[in-house]
Amino acid sequence: MNVVKTGMLLAAMTALFGVVGFSMGGQTGMVIALGMAAVTNLFAWWNSDRMALSAHGAQEVDAQTAPELVQMVAELAQRANLPMPRVYILPEAQPNAFATGRNPENSAVAISNGLLRILNRDEIAGVMAHELAHIKNRDTLLMTVTATLAGAISTVAQFGFMFGGRSDGRSHPIMGLLTMLLAPIAAAIIQFAISRSREYVADRDGGLISGRPDALASALLKLEAAARGTLNVSAEQHPATAPLFIVNPLAGGGIDNMFSTHPSTQNRVAALQQLAAEMGRAGGGFAAPRPGSGPWSR
Repeated sequence: MNVVKTGMLLAAMTALFGVVGFSMGGQTGMVIALGMAAVTNLFAWWNSDRMALSAHGAQEVDAQTAPELVQMVAELAQRANLPMPRVYILPEAQPNAFATGRNPENSAVAISNGLLRILNRDEIAGVMAHELAHIKNRDTLLMTVTATLAGAISTVAQFGFMFGGRSDGRSHPIMGLLTMLLAPIAAAIIQFAISRSREYVADRDGGLISGRPDALASALLKLEAAARGTLNVSAEQHPATAPLFIVNPLAGGGIDNMFSTHPSTQNRVAALQQLAAEMGRAGGGFAAPRPGSGPWSR
C-alpha cells in the first residue's frame, strides 16, 4: 500500500511540474518543464550521495578511525543482505542521521557526533538499521529526486513569472503570481507526504533488521527531544535535505500533518512498540558497550 501511495505521490509531483510549465508557457512550456524534470532527475540520481554529504560536511570513517561503528554497520548490512555502505560522521551537535546514494552499491550512512553521544549501543544499531532500510528500499534515491523536483518546480514558476509567462498572450499576471506562490507549496506538501510514508516503512524494516524495534523506538524519543533544543546549521542552510534525516532537523514543530517533513514521533513509536510485541522482543540485539570503552567517533 505504501509503495502504491508513494508512486501516486511521485506521479503527482511530475504532473505538477508539467502543469506549472503549461501555465507559464503553454504546450511548449510543459514539454520544456518535463524535459527539465528528466534532466534534474538524472542529475540527482548520479550525484545524490555527493550532494547530501557535501552539504552537511560529512567526514568518512573506516575500521581504523571508528572501528565499533563500522563493525556494527557491517553486521547490520549483512543481516539486511546489503553491500557495505560508506560510513560518515556529521560534525553536528544535533543528534541525527541519514542515508543517501543512488543505489545499494553506491550508498552511504551518516550519523552525527551528537547522536553518538546520547544513544546507547542498541539504540545506535536501531538508527543504523533504519537508515539501511532506506537504502534497501531505495528511498535514498526517491527522496533526492523529490527534493530536486520540488526545487525545480519553484525555479520554473519563478522564472515564468519574471519573464512574462506564456508566449500566446493568454497568461494572466494574477494567475502567474498565484502559480509562483502556490506551486512550490504544493510541491513541498507532496515531497513531505512521500517522506512521511517512507519513514514508517523504514522504521518497521529497521526494527526487523536490528531485531530490536523497542530500541529504535527509544532512540526516536531521545532524538526528537534533543533535536528540538539543538540547531542544525547545515540543515537550516539546506532545508530540501530535511526529509533525509531520521527526525526533523529543522527548527519548529514536528506535528503529523501535511506540512511536516516527518510523521509524529509518537505515532512512529507506537507502531514500533506494536512490532516489538509481535516479535516478543526476541533476540538479535546488540550488547551494551563495555564500561570505559572508547568513543564511537574519531
